Amino acid sequence: MKFTKAITLFLGNLDQSVITDYELCGIVVNLFILKKFRGEPINIRTNRFPDRGDYNKKLKDLINSGVLDQHRDFPKGRVFQIIGKKGYEAGDIACSVDPFAYVSHLSAMAFHGITDRIPNMLFISSPDQNYWSKFAFNKMRNDFKEHIDDYRIHNLPKLGKIRFRKINNYPVVRISSIHYGAFKAVTGRRLRVATIGRTFLDMVREPGSCGGIRHVVDVFEEFGDKYQNLIIGEVERHGNKIEKIRTGYLLEEISKVKDDKIEKWLECVQRGGSRKLDPNEEYSSIYNERWCLSINLD
Repeated sequence: MKFTKAITLFLGNLDQSVITDYELCGIVVNLFILKKFRGEPINIRTNRFPDRGDYNKKLKDLINSGVLDQHRDFPKGRVFQIIGKKGYEAGDIACSVDPFAYVSHLSAMAFHGITDRIPNMLFISSPDQNYWSKFAFNKMRNDFKEHIDDYRIHNLPKLGKIRFRKINNYPVVRISSIHYGAFKAVTGRRLRVATIGRTFLDMVREPGSCGGIRHVVDVFEEFGDKYQNLIIGEVERHGNKIEKIRTGYLLEEISKVKDDKIEKWLECVQRGGSRKLDPNEEYSSIYNERWCLSINLD
């Protein structure tokens, strides 16, 4: 079997419409090492480890044969469209390009069906640069195991954070955080989406990226009781004191939920403080005495 044919068949089996230079190089290296695909030998006449020239040649062959094409929304040479793959949404592409990103905030709300708004941009969350680099280092070691030193020595594409501002005409809002959130992988796709619990926690943390505080209140009013266990569990594990206070207020006063764990969150209340429901808006004189919280909805 010709090498280009083996790569083409491999790409055809992927559940994604784009591939990064790093991921493509991983396929090239693995086929070089194995020298077979689906039990059939590949025409490789060398036992040496592939270098940058080998990768560039295979990439050129795939482009010239119409298997790959440069994706216009990403830096040149970093992300390629797999020709013939159709129907993948911007979120799938973002998760293919950034292995540590997931769809979040208003986009996750839309996925879970807890908003009537149709996002005109894609919200994704990804670790901040320091954590991202650590995750990338560990992933490369795991991907190439005993071959990692050879991979680095031969100047092959590294796993790096690729910058992008839009995908398929959708503006992308990438939210970086030290919190590597809870998400779920969607079967048969590269899509990763914040869990229901994390999505509600994000509403409290960053309401501006979730349709605004009034919309957040509306969502808690309609869905808070339905998902109360998931919300309480997520906030209990990962919410800080002010996030517990905000969530406690919303669940008790808006969703009309009663729970002993919410009651315990009252220990986080700071008497005489100036805490606000919306962290980004001005303080309001409308005040909830039980939760010591300014209800700054305007």
